[in-house]
Order: sequence, then structure tokens, then C-alpha cells
Amino acid sequence: MLMTDSRITVLALAALLAACGNQEQAAVEPTSTVPSDQSVEQAAGAEAVNRSVDGWVGRWPGVEGTYLDIARNGDKYEIEIANLDGPKTYEGISAGDHIEFRRGGKMESIRASDGNGTGMKWLLDKTNCLVITWGSEGYCRN
Repeated sequence: MLMTDSRITVLALAALLAACGNQEQAAVEPTSTVPSDQSVEQAAGAEAVNRSVDGWVGRWPGVEGTYLDIARNGDKYEIEIANLDGPKTYEGISAGDHIEFRRGGKMESIRASDGNGTGMKWLLDKTNCLVITWGSEGYCRN
């Protein structure tokens, strides 16, 4: 009978040690709150894109008195577009390398371009431009 009690004690001790070992291992495993290298790179990339879009803040002249005016408002953008009918204001958001906004029930985008990319002959020689609609809505700073 002594041998049976010893076996039980040894088995209980082994089970206890095994349980303690699993708890230590679980405590060392990484959790999902620790950012991976990929998530850090993605966050840095998104921040860099936002900074480039933030560089668009200010007034961008168009042709015949038209303009595009972009202002930062928290994490959004206030967009004023003045055409021959007068200025109208929209709310936009950064979406990677462009700004998106809703106009007349349709999603529109403001994208970086050069004069040729605007599709407007008056802006062909420009290099620092934004375009909404190719051929009719281009704005350049130089």
C-alpha cells in the first residue's frame, strides 16, 4: 500500500508541475495588443500619406477665377470648390493618396497630378496640381 501512495503522490506532483509549466508558457506568449512589424509599417505608411495629403491644405487656383480650397478640420477636410456658379463646400476624408468627398450623391476624389494629368490645355505646363474631374476640374499652384 505504501507503494500505491507514493505513486499517487508522484503523479499528483507531476500534474502540479505540468500545470505550473503551462501557466508560465502562457504568460510569455505574445498577445494581440503588441503590434506586429507589419502593423507598425502600415500605421507609418498611413501617417506618411496623411502628411502628403495635408500638404494640399490651402488654395489651389484654377482657370477663369475658379479655385479649390482645402482646410483641415480634425481628421477631416473642408473642401470649397468655386466654379462659375460660385463656391460650394463639402466635407472630405483622407483615403490613402487622395481625398474623397460626396457631391451631388456621387463620391468624388481629389488626386495629385501635373498639368497634363488635369486634361486642361491652360494647365499643361504646370507641375504641382490637383484634379477632380479630368478635362474640367484641375487646379495648380505653380
